[in-house]
Amino acid sequence: MGYFISIKTAIVFFPLIACVFSIPFVLHQYHKYGSINPFRVLIVYSFILYLITIYFLVILPLPNKSDIIYKPNMVKLIPFGFINDFIRESSFVINNPTTYLKAAKEPCFYTVIFNIFMTIPLGMYLRYYFKCSLKKTLFISLILSLFFELTQLTGLYGLYLYPYRVFDVDDLIMNTLGGVIGYFIMGFIDNFLPTREKIDEDSLERGEIVSGFRRITMFCLDCFLYVLIFTFISLFISNKYIPLIIFIVYFIVYPYFKNGQTLGSKFLNVRLELKKYRLIKITLRIIFLFLYYFGSIFITFTIIFFIANNFNLNITQEFLLLIMSFLGIFLFYLINIFALFKDKKIYYDNFFKVKYISTITNESDKENNDLRYNQKK
Repeated sequence: MGYFISIKTAIVFFPLIACVFSIPFVLHQYHKYGSINPFRVLIVYSFILYLITIYFLVILPLPNKSDIIYKPNMVKLIPFGFINDFIRESSFVINNPTTYLKAAKEPCFYTVIFNIFMTIPLGMYLRYYFKCSLKKTLFISLILSLFFELTQLTGLYGLYLYPYRVFDVDDLIMNTLGGVIGYFIMGFIDNFLPTREKIDEDSLERGEIVSGFRRITMFCLDCFLYVLIFTFISLFISNKYIPLIIFIVYFIVYPYFKNGQTLGSKFLNVRLELKKYRLIKITLRIIFLFLYYFGSIFITFTIIFFIANNFNLNITQEFLLLIMSFLGIFLFYLINIFALFKDKKIYYDNFFKVKYISTITNESDKENNDLRYNQKK
């Protein structure tokens, strides 16, 4: 029953942890490949769910602090002690087959088997996606198991005054064995799956096109970097024109001299193609974008404030007006997002005669050329 509680807890926590992980994951994928491969997403996020699950299996259920008292012999350093425990505690009788099934259901048996099965997926992931050797898989499996055992030995990093589970060297052995078994199992399976190289190749091919989500990520990253730079400079310089100056430098001056790239777009391997009147187009376009996406919010709430102060609305009417405004803003952004996802561009791209170009192909070609050059040498 404790195992099911741990698994349920992992499933509950997974969305929160996945959301936190998604930001660096998306940025890394767009920086390295220019796209997000769905199969890679499945592998990486399933691996995260797996790690969360086995972690909770190790630490849960948590006992009450009042129930934890000092106990001797909380560290077992004699290897293969589980064999003596099985002989002593189980109902297994070698010449009586009717005891086999009963013995398999007893903790002294299934706990050992569970410790092996727990890390079999780890070995599979390490070999298939992370391209680890057998030696490296064995080492990582051992280190992960040691981390779990130390977690228990330290009373969950000091949360408890004393350990609430035994540090057992047999767990280290079984967990490491499980990782090695998983490594060999994947040797039979990986022939039916796309190779890591194939996944990378497909990702780079997808990255030749600047997707709608990549554009949204770039815009959000640029806004974040602008606020970060503005906040940092404001700590040393106090001037009301600082936000405007930084805005002009970041979104207009820098892209003009850097081939249509901001810091954010450079990191995500995207540049803005501008053939004529570059400075004018960059300036007008960025002003339009901020007025379009942020000005719409300002205008909406200005209208709400005007209506609320000039018409005799009760609390219910004001609340409904606020809800409708939020829905309107949400719909506005949703329509623009759908437009980007559908056509990879939006109407104001045609108006300003600009185009987003992916530079990830240039970098990948350079890497391939360097590889061919090294192979010839």
